Amino acid sequence: MAKSVIVTYVLWAMGGPLGLHHLYLGRDSHALLWMLTLGGFGFGWVREVIRIPAYVGEANQDAEKDRKTRPTMVLPPVSPVRFLGQMFVGIYFGTVALIGLNSLSFFYLIVLPLSVGAGVHLVSCIGQQSSDLRKTLTTCLITSSIFYGSNLSPLPISLAASVTAASHRRHKHRPPPGSTQKLGPRIYRLGLAWLAFSAPLGYCIFHNTTATLYYLSDCVAALLDLFWFLPWLRNVFEYILLMPYRLLCVITGGGYYEDAWRRVLEILLKEYTEKEKEALRVLSLEVEASIEDISRSYRELARTWHPDHNPSKDAEAMFVKINEAYEVLLQRHKPRRFK
Repeated sequence: MAKSVIVTYVLWAMGGPLGLHHLYLGRDSHALLWMLTLGGFGFGWVREVIRIPAYVGEANQDAEKDRKTRPTMVLPPVSPVRFLGQMFVGIYFGTVALIGLNSLSFFYLIVLPLSVGAGVHLVSCIGQQSSDLRKTLTTCLITSSIFYGSNLSPLPISLAASVTAASHRRHKHRPPPGSTQKLGPRIYRLGLAWLAFSAPLGYCIFHNTTATLYYLSDCVAALLDLFWFLPWLRNVFEYILLMPYRLLCVITGGGYYEDAWRRVLEILLKEYTEKEKEALRVLSLEVEASIEDISRSYRELARTWHPDHNPSKDAEAMFVKINEAYEVLLQRHKPRRFK
């Protein structure tokens, strides 16, 4: 059945950021990308207002004559928009992996490069093009070993993977005429992919909110520190990165809502991890203890349990435990570099 431009525009307007119009047109890779990025972070969804007729034409095979006359060995044209999309989505996938999966063994050697490679390959498979997944992932694995352990490693990994994907771009193999895929299995596969992407991130956000917010803050601070030699450029990047928060203030009118948003962040940042709760118990402190309370309790307990003044056989172990607890709480209360 021929696809309708009007129906596509309606689906674009009603559920475009979720990829409903791409699902209708059979562009499952594009639909999945929109589901995971909310329409390419909004920018891709807006851009599609002028692209929809071309998408419908591809779905209806209006360009069948051009495809028949096109040599199969000719590479698809290079697209700067696709290349930038591969880079940004690769970084996005890598950042999500850093937030939700960084506790896994061999994370920087295997999990992170595979996550970045999956994001790059997803963008490279949009529309009538594809790329060599094996070579893209191999590039990610090699690059990840070079930048092992860095918070900014998704950037060079994604760049290298995007170059590899663009170098090995090719046309997709078209299905036999008349063959169609049923909607049920397609939605099932998209649902599994969405769960695989969102489950680790959701677990991390709901069960380790403090670590998530602090990690994001450190990543942004590390990114901004790269431009220390150009303060004006650093300010520009900081303004762009804070744009979502500024938009929230504009939409809500600022004032009370801005203060409420800050209070929400303060509440979230007061959520202690199990390690921090244990440190509070060791120093005999309450949850609302200030840095002065922490220091005072540490000094008193350190004097009491210092091996030079306490002959107990447990003194040394307890003294080490007190010092470790103090370091944990100091790390939590240290000033954040990015505000």
